[in-house]
Amino acid sequence: MPTSPSQQIILAILADGRFHSGTELSKALSVSRAAVWKQVNSLSALGLTVFAVTGKGYCLERPLELLSKYDILAFINEAAQPLMGSLEIFDCIASTNSYLLERAKSVAPTGAVCLVEQQSAGKGRRGRQWVSPFGSNIYLSILWHFHNGPQAIAGLSLAVGIAVIRTLKSLYNQHFQLKWPNDIFFGKKKLGGILVEVSGETEGLCSVVIGVGLNLYLSAENAETIDQDWTDLEKIAGKKQIQRNRLAGVLIEHLLTVLADFEQNGLASYLDEWRSYDCLKGNVATLYIGQHRHQGIVQGINDQGLLMMTMPDSSVQAFASGEVSFSGAI
Repeated sequence: MPTSPSQQIILAILADGRFHSGTELSKALSVSRAAVWKQVNSLSALGLTVFAVTGKGYCLERPLELLSKYDILAFINEAAQPLMGSLEIFDCIASTNSYLLERAKSVAPTGAVCLVEQQSAGKGRRGRQWVSPFGSNIYLSILWHFHNGPQAIAGLSLAVGIAVIRTLKSLYNQHFQLKWPNDIFFGKKKLGGILVEVSGETEGLCSVVIGVGLNLYLSAENAETIDQDWTDLEKIAGKKQIQRNRLAGVLIEHLLTVLADFEQNGLASYLDEWRSYDCLKGNVATLYIGQHRHQGIVQGINDQGLLMMTMPDSSVQAFASGEVSFSGAI
């Protein structure tokens, strides 16, 4: 559910992670001090923990950098900004992908970008829910219209992966990797994911929504339902708090740039770079396609972006889709 006006006021005050007195909050909310606790306690519905200490006031368990359109735009260079059709930021919606897929029906502009503080029904692959705590991570989607039908987007998720890795490398100077077809990895642990959803005709206009989820900070409680090894940027970068608006702006810049180039030139120019980030090549892995399992040694991707695997009978097979596990358990 969207945040209320009173919650927005409280969040703006408490976001710095410092203590703020009941008097300060009561003035900001125009309520009595006795009513402040009820208003503050409403933040628990967002999954946030607030400490109340006599004589000191109220503070969040950890600081929040709330998303700011002004700050995000400041990190997108002048070359990329014209590629962005619109930028919308929400407190809470079901899913950024679902929102833009719906907007695509009303001819929303190519390059429309949606960000949200929290998703109530964030989408992962194969119908999984993407864990989306409030104000902690990046939940972003971009709508892009391709004019030559679905065949024009073959390998798109691989190119999008390049945009995400370029973003992360430019900001954190670490060895980030890609796991075919669309996961962001660091040290064999999942850092983020990409979800590409398509609507449109078999020929002509094809509307694509590209969703990117990146873990900036996940608490153990938030991660209880995640059934694979995971990590977040705070662990990787060794910083107390990642600059969310900076990350969002640089990510949007790289995504827009890659999407515009991919529309003109396709996958070919991204293949070598993608291969340099491939965390699967040379590993024994299990590929799941529906109820079927295929185990073999990953040989990387071919020029069409298909996964190549050497099977137990020494044959080499190409796969266009599926989920890959290092361990055989997803």
